[in-house]
Amino acid sequence: MSTTQTHRSIAGIVARSILLLFLFQLVTLFIEAVYAFGLLGTSIPPEIVAVLLFFAPILLLLAPRRLRQHPARGVTRLALLLLALVMIAGRLTAVMLNTRARMLVAGVGVAAALIWLPVLLWQLHREGGRSAAERLAMSLLIAVLLSIVLRVAGSGMDASMRGPLQFLGWLLAAVAVAALSAAERATDPASKGTPAHATMPAVSFGRLLSWVLGLNSVLILLYFVLTSPGVLARWTGAGYPAIVIVLVLGFVLFAALAALSSQGLWHLGGPSLWVLNGTFVLALVVTLLIHQVRFPQTPEAYPLYVPAVPLIAHIPLFVMLLLSPVVFVNFALYVRAFATARPSPRALGAAFTLGSLYWVVMIFAHVFTTVYDYIPVIGPAFRDRFWLVHLVVGLGMVLPLLTVKREALLGQPSGKLPFAWAVSVVVLGALAVVGVFVTGARPGVPSPQSTLTVLTYNIQQGYREDGQVGTDDQLALMRDLNADLIGLQESDACRIAGGNVDLVRYYADALDMYAYYGPTPVAGTFGIALLSKYPIENPRTFYMYSEGEQTATIEAQIMVGEQ
Repeated sequence: MSTTQTHRSIAGIVARSILLLFLFQLVTLFIEAVYAFGLLGTSIPPEIVAVLLFFAPILLLLAPRRLRQHPARGVTRLALLLLALVMIAGRLTAVMLNTRARMLVAGVGVAAALIWLPVLLWQLHREGGRSAAERLAMSLLIAVLLSIVLRVAGSGMDASMRGPLQFLGWLLAAVAVAALSAAERATDPASKGTPAHATMPAVSFGRLLSWVLGLNSVLILLYFVLTSPGVLARWTGAGYPAIVIVLVLGFVLFAALAALSSQGLWHLGGPSLWVLNGTFVLALVVTLLIHQVRFPQTPEAYPLYVPAVPLIAHIPLFVMLLLSPVVFVNFALYVRAFATARPSPRALGAAFTLGSLYWVVMIFAHVFTTVYDYIPVIGPAFRDRFWLVHLVVGLGMVLPLLTVKREALLGQPSGKLPFAWAVSVVVLGALAVVGVFVTGARPGVPSPQSTLTVLTYNIQQGYREDGQVGTDDQLALMRDLNADLIGLQESDACRIAGGNVDLVRYYADALDMYAYYGPTPVAGTFGIALLSKYPIENPRTFYMYSEGEQTATIEAQIMVGEQ
């Protein structure tokens, strides 16, 4: 590879890493804003029609038919650049706006991202299908690590979207623009507009659609679970530091093996691929089933105390974390399949439009597992089905591999991956692990006293009464009141409806208080939590009988001095 090609490759990986991060952030901002309107009205909001922006890939159906056979010189690159700039502008602007404007601007950014992705897949054929697929998978892994670092830095929030570290978003955007410019300058003019129809095998629409399903399942799974490590901590009650460390360890080991292996690790095929994928999906579902509460139907069975989860029950969780890099292998395989077949923009537009429907259905299904009591007719069917949503996404990621041709799965390896990429994975992983301990709460040792100040506070999932984000106002109020004990209601943690934000961790770290979060999000209940200046002893959660939404209560002992 020439120096020019190397520079272009590095610049492309950097730019696409940040753009993929922005894709996750834009989807997060968009869904969170749409949900906020339903939260305030406790009903299905009219603003829900904004989800039609997910179907933006339908615009690719307007592409000229001749584009596949006679690609216009520079048209694709120009389209990718313009879409990338819309994504960047939407990401930077959305966080500064009120809820309604944020919903619209983030939605436009999501629309641009969902067009950018299929156009990019169409373009990758010219970049050398197999190696280009691996580079895009590298970018995705770095994007996920960046998200983890930002979530850790913000104590459960994305530090680049809220709080004093928002400048990080602008810094990432500047790096992305510079990398896009560098990649464009390093492009070989001779490669522009090179027709490739002579090497294009025919691909059926059904097979194409299955690849879109697999690719989108990877992105949805990352959005639901892995881009925010607090999600897994709240699902299971396992230690937050342990989850970050094991997740990072899995990524680092994968990057090291990929960089050192002369055969490459993006070319797993045959039994090894199916064993890794099957074990990963099984571990994910078992992790959820272990923490899925089975609610009795009779009032006599309540109060229902949640049994303690033994340490051995966390084994599936950590197996899943260590095997999580297989997600990026799957992504590379699907991208390679697209790059090899290179379907027309119109075919991609049709397939990705149907793929957008899958995005919307899975997002609604995830949200409905909590708000089922507010959804007419179909809502109750989602109660206690949190595990099923993730099983569907997991199978959607794995089963379409059956439609990928054997030569794409087991093709000639392209060799070692760039050493600099492995180093970047190690550095970002180290930042995430160190960040866990730097940002964590450090409760002091308050003097024993005869009276305690107790605050009970419905934080309405971090929103004010006017529908605007109110985390800063709520934190300021709690600081002013300086209560010894704080009971939080509607403190839902780590749900996509709330941007996967962990409000309890954020407030506990900011106030340097002990914290206990009550019902796991897996149970499909609204959150309650307890913050305390004093150690919290023997906390536990119990559920009460409810004909509608499930309710829960926390009980605990607070140790003040020796009492």
